[in-house]
Amino acid sequence: MLRECFTEDQQQFRDAYRRFLEQEVVPHREEWRKAGIVPRDIFLKMGEQGYLLTWASEELGGLDLEDFRYQQIMIEEDGRYGEVGLFHTLHSRLVAPYLKHFGNAEQQQRFIPKCVSGECILAIAMTEPDAGSDLAGMKSRAEDKGDHWVLNGSKVYISNGILANAVIVAAKSNPEKPREMTLFIVEEGMEGFERGRNLDKLGLKAQDTAELFFNDVKIPKANVLGEVGRGMHHLMQGLAEERLITACISLAAAQCAFDLTKEFVEDRKAFGKALSEQQNTRFKMANMRTEIDVAQAFIDQCVAQHNQGKLTATSASQAKLYCSELEGRMVDEGVQLHGGAGYMQEYEICNLYANARISRILAGTSEIMKEIIARSIFEKR
Repeated sequence: MLRECFTEDQQQFRDAYRRFLEQEVVPHREEWRKAGIVPRDIFLKMGEQGYLLTWASEELGGLDLEDFRYQQIMIEEDGRYGEVGLFHTLHSRLVAPYLKHFGNAEQQQRFIPKCVSGECILAIAMTEPDAGSDLAGMKSRAEDKGDHWVLNGSKVYISNGILANAVIVAAKSNPEKPREMTLFIVEEGMEGFERGRNLDKLGLKAQDTAELFFNDVKIPKANVLGEVGRGMHHLMQGLAEERLITACISLAAAQCAFDLTKEFVEDRKAFGKALSEQQNTRFKMANMRTEIDVAQAFIDQCVAQHNQGKLTATSASQAKLYCSELEGRMVDEGVQLHGGAGYMQEYEICNLYANARISRILAGTSEIMKEIIARSIFEKR
């Protein structure tokens, strides 16, 4: 499908970023997957090229590119030419914006330049073993001691959990109001802050995902992020972009599944002719192409609305729901058309299949997305 939503500068940015991936990421992809983590220096290399926190002001070391399309381009290129386990988007567009929107001037000066350069890698810690998507059910507690806070609790399934130099942690902060929570910036080296295992996942093998433990961690007042007791409100403000990001990632994976499958069926023969010449294959590929193009049109519209500050929670939920479900269908169809080869990890479609399963869970499950959408339908009366 012809897309006319990118400027000439953005197309040049895409070309440059693709070359960066081909030179600095693709040659090491298998090595990183086996290691279960990417090296810190890849963040430094991205920082040198200006690919981290592109929205940050020039005064803080960034490119001052607020336009979400730059991140959309990187997500699309990561899906086809990079390694989705290099989760720089979490660092740049899911976590760092909390510093932008809720951090004070001192916090922004202290953290953002190092985040732009890749010296400081970020993570966010919300999920707990017994709480999952129910943030109100978290058990982590922070107690105000006058000149500092003391944090206790644990978190699980934290992306960038091993690599992170700073983690934004959500914790309950008022025993008299159990739904109130506050955000804290926990830095590596703080006494009582410990990392657990690098968890062994079904997919996204190159992405480190960890358990984090907080045992009487002394948090300076200077590391409280935003307003005390307003942590839930702060988290909710970032959900629309988070869901748009996950939708873009899912759609990029679906497109990659299509591209890989097209290459395979054009090369592979059965019953004397290429698979691409057989009606069943042609009809399935036609259906895949149509579904992806329809989703792409919707996502591009959501990105345009987001750039205008008009993206609603409902539209973001629709994007996340549809694209994550689409990704699942596309990778499944891709494996089927690959036949036995699709079950072999030497074929990239196999990795895409394993990666895809988390998309319907993270950033809000498909069931939660449906509930949000349903509320917009039935609760407007």
